[in-house]
Amino acid sequence: MNTKQQKLDAFSRLLDIMDDLREKCPWDRKQTLQTLRHLTLEEVYELSDALLEEDLPEIKKELGDVLLHLVFYAKIGSEKGSFDIADVINALNEKLIFRHPHIYGDVEVQDEEEVKQNWEKLKLKEGNKSVLSGVTKGTPSIVKAYRIQDKVKGIGFEFANAEDAWKKVDEELTEFHAETDPDKKEQELGDVFFSLINYARLSGINPDSALEKTNIKFISRFQKMEQLALNKDLKLEDLSLEQMDELWEQAKKQDSLKK
Repeated sequence: MNTKQQKLDAFSRLLDIMDDLREKCPWDRKQTLQTLRHLTLEEVYELSDALLEEDLPEIKKELGDVLLHLVFYAKIGSEKGSFDIADVINALNEKLIFRHPHIYGDVEVQDEEEVKQNWEKLKLKEGNKSVLSGVTKGTPSIVKAYRIQDKVKGIGFEFANAEDAWKKVDEELTEFHAETDPDKKEQELGDVFFSLINYARLSGINPDSALEKTNIKFISRFQKMEQLALNKDLKLEDLSLEQMDELWEQAKKQDSLKK
């Protein structure tokens, strides 16, 4: 691994390259906060894919792409006379020190849960009017529900255990199944999802990761189905549901043999 000085030198070189690109490259010179935004989201999703697959070489590559965007935004901020990368890092440093009084102060904590509780309380002291102020509007729904629940947990608004949370899932499922009005049924389904996410969180499962792994598994298995059909000179769209189910089971067997 690199020394601390080598890491600093590498970061300094990146800043120099960013200066060059902003001055000399027509594409880089043209970019704004808004034109970069959707590209940043794309890079973060690519990093997320690499993290799910635990592909370390790919994680390294995607981290570099995300880092480029962070430096890019800071460069634009400096051009506007608002902030530069040092301001960004210094603000982060001060926030981390303030929110870790058990490391940089005289506060004592017993475990991770106390750290989380202190974190949310300290955020309120920083001027946040609500524990939920940090939940962004653009966050995907599953992630947002998880963050909401995790944040209110920080001030003690929480089920005693996962089994209590499961009782709420049962209750919401019953209400959803019994509802006949379409609009109300949609609301009830939202309650089912929210309560199920809460149960997953209390069980130590990240629901977004769990669902994405199932998405990946389904895509892989369906593509195996397509290949199995192709091997038999068949088209899936011409098959009955029963025939497709047979191919699905064959694809599942292929997956089980790889485990």
